[in-house]
Amino acid sequence: MTAATLPNNALIGGYLASAVCFIVALKALSSPRRARWGNLIGVGGMVIAIALTIVDQHAGPDGIIPIGMVVGAAIAVPTARLIRMTAMPQLVAIFNGVGGGAAALVSSVEFLHVQPAHPGGLHVLEMAFGVVIGGLSFGGSLVAFAKLQELLTGRPITFPGQRNLHAVAAVGIVGVGAWTVASPHLAGLVILAALALALGAGFCLPVGGADTPVLISLLNSLTGLAVAADGFALDNLILVVAGTLVGTSGALLTKMMSDAMGRSLPNIVLGGLPSAGSTEVVGGAAAAGGVRSADATDVGTLLAYSSRVLILPGYGLAVAQAQHTLVELVAALEARGVEVSYAIHPVAGRMPGHMNVLLAEANVPYESLDDLETANAKFSSADVALVVGANDVVNPAARDDPGSPLYGMPILNADQATHVVFMKRSMRPGFSGVDNLLLYDPRTVLLFGDAKDSLTKLVAAVKAA
Repeated sequence: MTAATLPNNALIGGYLASAVCFIVALKALSSPRRARWGNLIGVGGMVIAIALTIVDQHAGPDGIIPIGMVVGAAIAVPTARLIRMTAMPQLVAIFNGVGGGAAALVSSVEFLHVQPAHPGGLHVLEMAFGVVIGGLSFGGSLVAFAKLQELLTGRPITFPGQRNLHAVAAVGIVGVGAWTVASPHLAGLVILAALALALGAGFCLPVGGADTPVLISLLNSLTGLAVAADGFALDNLILVVAGTLVGTSGALLTKMMSDAMGRSLPNIVLGGLPSAGSTEVVGGAAAAGGVRSADATDVGTLLAYSSRVLILPGYGLAVAQAQHTLVELVAALEARGVEVSYAIHPVAGRMPGHMNVLLAEANVPYESLDDLETANAKFSSADVALVVGANDVVNPAARDDPGSPLYGMPILNADQATHVVFMKRSMRPGFSGVDNLLLYDPRTVLLFGDAKDSLTKLVAAVKAA
């Protein structure tokens, strides 16, 4: 590595300031009130870290780091500005994959740089770890992106002997890794990278669509670990700190989301939801009861003369970009004295916090968003539960039917409200592929149509009631 030009104390002090910025930013991001400042503080910490690295490594105007930054910014800035909210989950997945792939490449380049000098086993282990974890994250993120983009089916993709194949790949990684550490050589590193990519993609294939938010969080944690491994390999303090923060926070979020779904992480990653066979049985049994539908005028009248309405947003709201129209409906109801709040499930949407971000975009006060436990305490006294594009997170089979693939996942108890209005485009099941028994409940009425168009009609109907 190039000799440093900064005094060691100045370099360490600058990296320490950058690390403090990252820690403060992470803390601020835990609150919507401070999230904007948290982002700015995190950006400040990153600017400090990049500037120190450029100066320390003699990366002048013709250096590879500035060139890479310009190319990356040229791709990322327009992408981030033009991306639709519905595509945000897959954007997060692919950006996370790029981070994991970059970490694997950094470890690979460092390996090529030090291999002629016969590095010690510990140093090789650090680089091999970065390649493996980064490759796992990259391969898995590509599959997550394909599922979210609907290039692959959202249902679990399984085949005979799949777990055995994964086990063979894992054992192969350990064996080849030990071989590479004992006798550093490029062939071993290439094999490690290939096995890691295959295993990362392989263990994401059987993950069902409803579990994708947990998958994204897990892959984010893996990317953090890969970055931390790069930090050890390069003897770079800020990479170690930043990678550890990302890895730890991602792991904690993954655990919380697994708990919110009532499933263990091994069950989500290794098993996924069963295939459509059991879904069709459930759907067939439920369909025998039929469904009730209503028009916007009838539903608007019901809402207008209610005392308490709980709104349950889901991915369909994001697809229709109807969050601003929903806020108009809430304003019209509150003008009539109706008490309105939003019931937010931890895994509603297709990424962690998807609904929170969507509603914040429409300037919905954070105090109006009820978490799962708070919302469930209100349903029994609610006149109407208005489900806008949600599906799996309100399916009572997850609570009541031990034979359901969703059984055990905590849900929003919409069926405890006096009336349920379910806004859907069609009778198609949710992202998990599991039919929703709530659709056939006698107290449920369906309002078919695009969410934005239906909400616009509801606003007019409430005002005219």
